[in-house]
Amino acid sequence: MTSASPPPSQRPLSRRLRALFAAAPYAEPVDLRGRNIIVTGASPGSIGFETARILADWGASITVTTRSSPQALRDALLARAAGTRPQVTAQALDLCRADSVARFVDWYRVTQGLRLDALLSQWKEPQLSADGFEIHWRTNYLGTSHLTHLLLPLLRETARQNGEARVVNVVSMLHRKGTNAGLFEGPRPYNSWVAYGLSKLALVHATFEMQRRFAGTSKVQAYCLHPGAVFTNIAGKGLAGNRAIEAVRNALAPVEGFFLLTPEEGAQTQIHCATHPGLAGGLYYDQCRAAQASAETQDVQVAARLFDETEAWVRSLG
Repeated sequence: MTSASPPPSQRPLSRRLRALFAAAPYAEPVDLRGRNIIVTGASPGSIGFETARILADWGASITVTTRSSPQALRDALLARAAGTRPQVTAQALDLCRADSVARFVDWYRVTQGLRLDALLSQWKEPQLSADGFEIHWRTNYLGTSHLTHLLLPLLRETARQNGEARVVNVVSMLHRKGTNAGLFEGPRPYNSWVAYGLSKLALVHATFEMQRRFAGTSKVQAYCLHPGAVFTNIAGKGLAGNRAIEAVRNALAPVEGFFLLTPEEGAQTQIHCATHPGLAGGLYYDQCRAAQASAETQDVQVAARLFDETEAWVRSLG
């Protein structure tokens, strides 16, 4: 089993200098042999990719998802893995499509068995989905919730047999842009940043409500977290086509990359929530420790209503 990162004294000088401006705690390595973990949204260069790589290095059997080219994703992970015999499986999954979510869950049950120790959902994507939902809401909240609800029987059974299973949702500090009223009415007037924040606020509510409903009886622990300000290719994709802004960002990329977290650093709180022994669930985490979520997230009636309505929507899909 390998550690997530070399000790500070062995890191390159440039990285040690960066740590003065963009310090990030690292999760403590845990022996994960025998555990099955799903990591969604794990394309190369993403937080999910680094999360999957490290968990595989620690001995877990990892299933990663991507919307296309799953074999290429698996090959990329195996090429980066430090473990001697990493167990990595990749499968196509589009959280915007209900049929894709259902196919993935059926595939997992048939090919990977009924054990699922942790579901780590992280997804960011820069319009309406094919089935008519605002794209942030459909991908970040509905798609993640649909997958979680369908996999909940496996999580509960794994928790019954092994004492615990975990659901880990990557949210964002931008959940503070959302309001509880907007969860049921949408942002008015429409603003994409507010819509994004609403989708993440909904995921925080879903996390806390899942903890209230399942932690006591089923031993399924739920966590949500802010990964930090991470330098990935997501912003670049969102700016594609705007030549002026693209040129400025490309010119400043070395500076931006120096001050922002790397994907590996941004993955640490997600890894911490998925693996740290005895970690309290039903909380919002930042920098590998519990933090304060927005005041909106404390309304348990809103959370229960949202959970019930989402559960009814999942059932309506058949």
